[in-house]
Amino acid sequence: MRLLWAGFMAILAAGVGFAIRGGIFDNWGKEYGFTASQLGAIGGAGFSGFCFGIIIGGVIVDKIGYGKLVAVALLCHILSAFVTFGASTPENAYNFLFWGMFIFAYANGTLEAVANPLVATLFPENRTHYLNILHASWPAGMVLGSVAGWVLDDNLQIGWKTQLALYLVPTALYAIMFMGQKFPKSEAAAKGASFVEMLKPVGILGALVACYLLALFFGDISKAFAPDNAATIGYAIGGVLLIAVGLITRFSLGSFLLFVLFVTHALVGAVELGTDGWIQNITGNLFTSEQGKYLFMWTSAIMFGLRFCAHWIESTLKLSPIGLLVVCAVIACIGLNLASTMETFTMALVALGVYAIGKTFFWPTMLAVIGDRFPQTGAVAMSIMGGIGMLSAGLIGGPGLGYCKDRFAGEELKKADAAIYQEYQAAKPSTFLNIPATAAHGLDGKKLGEAKDAKEKTPAQKTVVSADQRGDRATLKADSFIPATMAAIYLILLLFFKSIGGYKVIKIDEAAA
Repeated sequence: MRLLWAGFMAILAAGVGFAIRGGIFDNWGKEYGFTASQLGAIGGAGFSGFCFGIIIGGVIVDKIGYGKLVAVALLCHILSAFVTFGASTPENAYNFLFWGMFIFAYANGTLEAVANPLVATLFPENRTHYLNILHASWPAGMVLGSVAGWVLDDNLQIGWKTQLALYLVPTALYAIMFMGQKFPKSEAAAKGASFVEMLKPVGILGALVACYLLALFFGDISKAFAPDNAATIGYAIGGVLLIAVGLITRFSLGSFLLFVLFVTHALVGAVELGTDGWIQNITGNLFTSEQGKYLFMWTSAIMFGLRFCAHWIESTLKLSPIGLLVVCAVIACIGLNLASTMETFTMALVALGVYAIGKTFFWPTMLAVIGDRFPQTGAVAMSIMGGIGMLSAGLIGGPGLGYCKDRFAGEELKKADAAIYQEYQAAKPSTFLNIPATAAHGLDGKKLGEAKDAKEKTPAQKTVVSADQRGDRATLKADSFIPATMAAIYLILLLFFKSIGGYKVIKIDEAAA
């Protein structure tokens, strides 16, 4: 139980940092003049770094032990603070914030490479319940981070660096809680399975999902030194990694079911974490900054409470983990559609409350399905899937919603008044996944911030603010298509399991047979 709560505290540190970062996006936009796409990219680094931490950690954790990885994560959490706090001017801020967030996320990923297989191993008969308890720490951290941001930013007006440093408190606590503990081995490692045997069920199909996202990541960071060939470099690195997996597994195709789960988890990362990264900014824009924080804390509190109830909900409604995921995807889709129409704070409480109920069980239940159905992969498949979810949030969800905000706000302002649009449009166009055809001009961050902050707004400023709000509603509407797609996939999986006699937990010997 101490190991369970140590893992809980580790993910809590990630949630605190994530919430505070989401609350100070507007500070960075005003101070450094970032566009929504640039802010989305910085926020995205807070996810993509996670991918490297969890995948690398998941590959080596059964060989080097959990304790050494906890020490690496602790050092990275401390280092990330020093790098992030190096941001001081508009010229250097982007790189310091981007890499500071990347290192922070790497530490978080390393910790999940420990916590997820650890809890799955400690509680093999009820993985869904205990993995949901473990991940209740994420919304708990977001509530604490939001409260801290509300008090320090809106009321005391403390600088953003002091606010962000608060995640170091739970960091110190998880280090103390893990200290001196004896760690178990996963079921696969205990039976002496080699890394190749653990990786074979992932195979070419599973690696294809991860390597595609890694190709996007390397292509994105290559823009800094080879803008004309960035995409080629990214896909070349992704291709090399895919071939390496093929050679290691002797070109095992892998499990098609695992491939489907990986693709679906990419959607989970985009809709859950990508939306979480922007929702406080969007609701603060539609209402007030203070109300935005209240709404963020409201949805996080719902998630925190419900994640302790996964077993009760499954047993009461007689749902398998896949059945639970079907219901959640439908509810999340309804919630985002309601959120796109919210005009009052009361309606926002209802709409975002529905969305929060829907998204609550996605992440930990998907991890439980991997543990239940693929025990022979040890920590490997679970860690790769977690990395895919975070990488998707960083490369697709966060930047994608930032792009939607830019595009829809620009289109709304252009429709309202083309002359004002010319005055307020950003100097650089925003694109999605570096696709030139998606280029669209958003609104300049500094000018938009001035329009929002003006106590007595000019007619032009009112037009700009109104267009920006309509763009946010259109963004939430577009976001709802992701859980709709997930619902269709989960329904197909539900029918598949029904056709083979129902969903059940399998042991390594059964998997081998």
